[in-house]
Amino acid sequence: MKHKLLAGMACLALALGAGAAPAQAPVTAAMGTPATPWKAYVGKTLDAWMAQDPSFAIYQGAHQFDGRLPDWSPAGLKARADFLRAVIADAGKFTDLSAADRFERDYLVQVAKGQLFWLVDADKPHTNPGYYIENGLDPNVYVSRDYADKPTRMKAMIAFFKAVPRAATQIRGNLKTAMPASFIKLGTAGFAGFAEYYRGDARAAFADVKDARLQAEFKASSEAAATAMQGLADWLAKATPTQDFAMGADRFSRMLAATEAVDAPLDELEAVGRADLKRNQDLLKAACADYAPGKDIQGCFDKMRADKPEGGPVLAARKQIPDLTAFVRQHDIVTIPGTEQAKVEESPPYNRQNSAYIDPAGPLDKGIASVYYISPPDPSWSQQMQQDYIPGKNDLLFTSVHEVMPGHFLQFLHSNRSPSWVGRLFVGYAFAEGWAHYAEEMMWDAGLGNGDAGVHVGQLSNALLRNCRYLSAIGLHARGMTQEQSKRMFMTECYQDEGTAEQQAARGTYDPAYLNYTLGKLMIRKLRDDWTATRGGRAGWKAFHDEFLSYGGPPIPLVRQAMMKEDAPHAVF
Repeated sequence: MKHKLLAGMACLALALGAGAAPAQAPVTAAMGTPATPWKAYVGKTLDAWMAQDPSFAIYQGAHQFDGRLPDWSPAGLKARADFLRAVIADAGKFTDLSAADRFERDYLVQVAKGQLFWLVDADKPHTNPGYYIENGLDPNVYVSRDYADKPTRMKAMIAFFKAVPRAATQIRGNLKTAMPASFIKLGTAGFAGFAEYYRGDARAAFADVKDARLQAEFKASSEAAATAMQGLADWLAKATPTQDFAMGADRFSRMLAATEAVDAPLDELEAVGRADLKRNQDLLKAACADYAPGKDIQGCFDKMRADKPEGGPVLAARKQIPDLTAFVRQHDIVTIPGTEQAKVEESPPYNRQNSAYIDPAGPLDKGIASVYYISPPDPSWSQQMQQDYIPGKNDLLFTSVHEVMPGHFLQFLHSNRSPSWVGRLFVGYAFAEGWAHYAEEMMWDAGLGNGDAGVHVGQLSNALLRNCRYLSAIGLHARGMTQEQSKRMFMTECYQDEGTAEQQAARGTYDPAYLNYTLGKLMIRKLRDDWTATRGGRAGWKAFHDEFLSYGGPPIPLVRQAMMKEDAPHAVF
């Protein structure tokens, strides 16, 4: 996802070890001549950010940075932290601004605070291999996005491969040799997965390029990169495993304040999360009584999961998306801008830790399709395990709602058209996942499924999974919950199978912000109800959704402040 965060002063870019910015950087060019000192500052900041984090720039569609990786050396990480501190201080000096520019300033500052939290307070580069797995080592942009002809993208990938061994050395120098067992598993699987991808699917993707010299260079550079990644995985596998994953209550609260502008007490957050869990459990009991009379909740879920999508999930999702698009239009739910379509494909082997995800086109890309990836079961599993992994058709329906329509794909259609370039480039975790999860419940409330109880069970199965993520994040990091206790909660309170529960409990240790699905949903739902209360209720949904999405992807309390004309941002549930 695009929840990667901003910082910057143009004058610092050359000191960051990532090389100089191009003569005319893409964001400045797209903005045109800045009309005010504030807009000039924004342009310089964005240009500097692109130079500092080329992986981020490439993902957004700034392909003059192709082939480059960030500087993860100690000097590079220090410069990045200094960069973030500078933007917080310098952006705050702009005070005589219009309402729109004040919002953009606060958005920019909040995003920089969030990035600084992960970099310094959480110390993620030294403690969590996910920092690197998520931020540069994935070359899929060169493979899946047809922004240039294949030989051009192949040359960019060769440059990328040549940068990987240096990056692997930096990563090995940064990561501690003792870390939580779940972190070790994440890192070894991720780095080894990249090694496999570099040697396998990446080469296969360009096998039809008829240039022997280029093919030889591609093979040699990909082999060197794969060797570096596998060596990193093998090294990490020998790390000393611990269970020291908890952030602690104070740091967890700082995370929420820095990354999402949420400063509510943890007791309040936990209470609203438990209330939403209870609400969804009660709804599930009622739906199951209709859908699977005489069966318990597990039997009800078993029936829903046994009803598999005809032709498999990829084919079924391709059929679902046009129907969902028609439903959104017919029920006047939200504007669908443009004519872009989302493709549906099987996810690549190196990135199957998530069962489904969207790779949206960047705001600087032109004519590039977004891709909705669905992961197949592991062929090494037993036939029964493979069959169990395939979602039921009603479960898949709400995954398609979440990832495509009117979830992430539609949301990025809007953010890519935001009047603010900050809004186009930086979509936060709670905004993105909160919107997509909110969309699931909203679509059911709008009549998706025509009241079919089985469809409701599919929606609620997804909601309960996110309820337990919310409570698990707080429990694991602020309440002394063990990973095993988290797993049991997913199974007993949210009715997940053992394999899913184990994976979700592990994710909670290294992704403490995965409470943002439910956290964002709760804030959006409350804002919708408050905003539409004086604007026609259900008749005001489309206007609400359009305005909400127009802001890009900032912390939701900032959006609430703007839409409700409040004096200061605050989280309301």
